[in-house]
Amino acid sequence: MSVETKIDLNETTIAKLQKLIRANIDSYNGFHESAEELKDERLSTLFRSIGDERSAMASELQQYVEFNGKEAEDDGSVAAKTHRIWINIRGKLNGGDATVILIEAERGEDHIKEAYEDVLKDTAGSAMNDVLTAQYAKVKAGHDKIRDLRDAYKAS
Repeated sequence: MSVETKIDLNETTIAKLQKLIRANIDSYNGFHESAEELKDERLSTLFRSIGDERSAMASELQQYVEFNGKEAEDDGSVAAKTHRIWINIRGKLNGGDATVILIEAERGEDHIKEAYEDVLKDTAGSAMNDVLTAQYAKVKAGHDKIRDLRDAYKAS
């Protein structure tokens, strides 16, 4: 058995990277679409910033998939499209209420955090471990920031 390198990833690792690419694209879309609904400009700016970070993470993973001669995912998942429609409906019903949008955003953050945790478990020892661990730290920080803001808005 050959040792996996970043330019010679096994099929399982590539499939897991594709899953995370979709999750990051979903996250980017969700944050940017939610930013449009929010009345709170500071929160809107934060959502765009986290969304842009997720886009950069997707691009980084796409490069590794392409280094390995595969076509990288470039679209999000169907489930996420459904979730964003729901956020848009709830946002309009609540007039861009930050608390409601933060609750939905935190659910999305739970999803991407779990996706990274699953992939890190499934690819333990992979050549991609350093990249995935660094990205997971960013996802966890974003998740915790959204959770803390949700709690702060609920309390106010």
